[in-house]
Formats: sequence, structure tokens, C-alpha cells
Amino acid sequence: MNEQVITSPSQSADTDALSVSLAPGLAPVLITAVGRDRPGVSAAFFRVLAAHGVQILDVEQSVFRSNLSLGALVGATEEKVGVLREGLIETLKPHGMTVSFQLDAPIERSDGSTHALVVLGNPVNAEDISRIGRTLADYGANIDSIRGIADYPVTGLELLVSIPDPKPGAGIPLRKALAELAQDQDIDIAIERAGLQRRSKRLICFDVDSTLITGEVIEMLAAHAGREAEVAAVTERAMRGELDFAESLHERVKALAGLPVSVLEEVTNSIELTPGARTTIRTLKRLGYKCGAVSGGFIQILEPLAKDLGLDFYKANTLEIEDGKLTGRVVGGVVDRQEKARSLKAFAAESGLQMHQTVAVGDGANDIDMLSVAGLGIAFNAKPALKEIADTSVNVPFMDSILFMLGISRDEIDDADREDGTFRRVPLEQ
Repeated sequence: MNEQVITSPSQSADTDALSVSLAPGLAPVLITAVGRDRPGVSAAFFRVLAAHGVQILDVEQSVFRSNLSLGALVGATEEKVGVLREGLIETLKPHGMTVSFQLDAPIERSDGSTHALVVLGNPVNAEDISRIGRTLADYGANIDSIRGIADYPVTGLELLVSIPDPKPGAGIPLRKALAELAQDQDIDIAIERAGLQRRSKRLICFDVDSTLITGEVIEMLAAHAGREAEVAAVTERAMRGELDFAESLHERVKALAGLPVSVLEEVTNSIELTPGARTTIRTLKRLGYKCGAVSGGFIQILEPLAKDLGLDFYKANTLEIEDGKLTGRVVGGVVDRQEKARSLKAFAAESGLQMHQTVAVGDGANDIDMLSVAGLGIAFNAKPALKEIADTSVNVPFMDSILFMLGISRDEIDDADREDGTFRRVPLEQ
């Protein structure tokens, strides 16, 4: 038996091989207790272990729907194992717990999961998880743990998985296979590297039209000029990437010439946020995120919206106004796909953040460059051109689904909302 190894601050930072080991004379024993959860079970469990002087190597406890699973890897002398087993069975029997023992259990801690996989659907079926499991197995990946992270407005599950080759780029074939599976099963599947980098995100930037809000502002303005259908057709072609965005913007803005400036306020007041947008921004700001928006729309509309939402930064085109009317032109450079990417980089630099700490959310071809440079690019109910390059896609009309993609659970969101009085659940349409 190896003697216990104690590390000191002066030792190498690589302490993987210096984990606490079994004390001399002890054998590894894995003990598992399962049953209905109730107060006092864990206290009774460890009281018996303490009475027999065992060494604690590892412990894991979880409660699922009022059912408790408590496991402990301990070190005990071989002659005490039988007495320890009897003591635990007798002590926990009144609590309705079943106890099992495994002798000579491996004491080495396995490496942490390499990737986090989030599944969203309304509903999520057993067939979905079955096919995900088979796909992972086909690529040699193992599911380490599964937890539920959402029951509203969609069902969300988070799987921590390990793939055999965790080097950057090695998981691309698996990612493509999961993307195809998501389309076949009509669910959303996001996969990214697990660990500190996943938790390091601190800035999120949204596209506005059809992302942060439900409509297209330029079409809402064009409706006042009686040219909504004409402008909508050009918008659709630009979103699909069939037209240069700057050219299409100038063409569409011409249709607004002569509209009174009061129309801007009317449109601003009629804007509808995407369901879950306030919850998403409120939650991320609680976590210390910088939140912002960059839009191919217009600053006269975005600015009041940004102030209402408490955004930290925002950028959009400026409509030219003369004599109280729109001229049909924009002032200055156009916020196109290249400018969106530059803006995201500038926002990150101003916040002292690296690009891997950023998240970008958009829906059209004009967002391609922004999502490409972000640490995590999320296509939100997006056109095919954007889905092809995005890290992951959300295809449900709820913005707070993005929180689940980031590993934030519905319980955490709701608990924080209850604390400050903002909690509410809007009934979902059937």
C-alpha cells in the first residue's frame, strides 16, 4: 500500500498523480445506498462509517424526483468490511434504503468529461435519446452523466460526454452527425467543449430583427408607406444571402422617403420582444455578462429598446432625417455582416474579454461573420445559410432556450426570479 501523499503549494501545479491515496492497511470499498429521500439518511450513513473509522476517498449524492442515491468510495480494513455492511444495512433499513457493497473498487478518478451536449425539444422522446446514445457510441463517445435542465418552455437535458480524442477539431465528424440527427428528430442538439472554457463566456451579442424582436423593423416602417410586400421580398433575399446586404438596405430604405419622423416612435411602441428575451438578458446580467445588440436596422429604433432592456452596448444604421421627414437614405457606413463582426470584436475588447468568451446570436446571412468570430455562435430560428456555419441552432421560438445551451438550468433561473419578484410563467399555446 502507498502511504498518504500530501502536496504543498511549492510543488508542481501538475498534481494529477498526487491525489490522496489509501492509508496503509485499508482496502477500497464502494458503498451505494438507494431509496426514498428523507431527512437523516445521509447523517445515519456517515455515522456508521465514522463508527468503523473508514477513510473517505470520494462521495456523490443525488436526489431525483424524491429518490436518493448516495455513493461513497471508502477505505476500510478487510476484517471490518462485514461488520460495516451489517451496520449500514441495519441502520438504514428503517429509512427504507437498500445498501450494496463492491470490494476492491478502482480508486483512480476518471478524467473529466470532454464535452457538454444539450438537447432541447417540445417534446423530447425516448427515441431521441436512444438515437443520440447510438450516435455517440458510433463515434466511441461515452455518456458520463445526464441531468434535466428545463421543463419550460421546452424540455431540456444536459449530457456530459467523453470522446476518445478530445483534441480541437477531433469532434467535428460527431458534431455533423448530431446536427443531422437533430434535423431528423426535430429537436435541437448543441455540443461544445466542457470545462472552464464553457464557463468562461461573459459577453453576448444579439442580432435584433427576427432575433431579439419578432418582426423586421424596415418592413414595419415600409407598411406605413404602403410598400411592405415590396420591401419584404428584398429582405427575404438578403437574409438568404442572395443579395449584398448594403445594396439591399439602400434599395429598401428608398421606400421610406417622405415618411414623417413620428412613424419611428409608432414603430418603436409596436415592437414585440421575442418570448424569453427579457428573461435571457436579465439572467445573463446577473451572471456578470455584458449584453448588447448589433443590427442591420436603425439606431432610432434600437436605442430606446436597448435602454429599456439595459443593454451595455449597441450599434445600428442611422436613418437620415430632414425637415421632420425620412429622406430615404442612411447616414454613414452600413452595418453589414463585416461590420457586425468588427463590432463584436470591439465590444469584447472594450470589456477586456477574449473572443472565446463571447456568444453571438442571429438568424440571417448578415450574421454569418459575427457568429463565425464568436466563441459560440447560435443560429436562432435561422436561414440555412447561417445554420451551416453556426456552432449550434435553436429552432424553438423561445429566447431563454439559449440559457439552457449555456448550461443554465430552469430551476436556477426561476429561483433568481422568485428572489427579486420577477418570476412568472406564461401559459404556452397548445
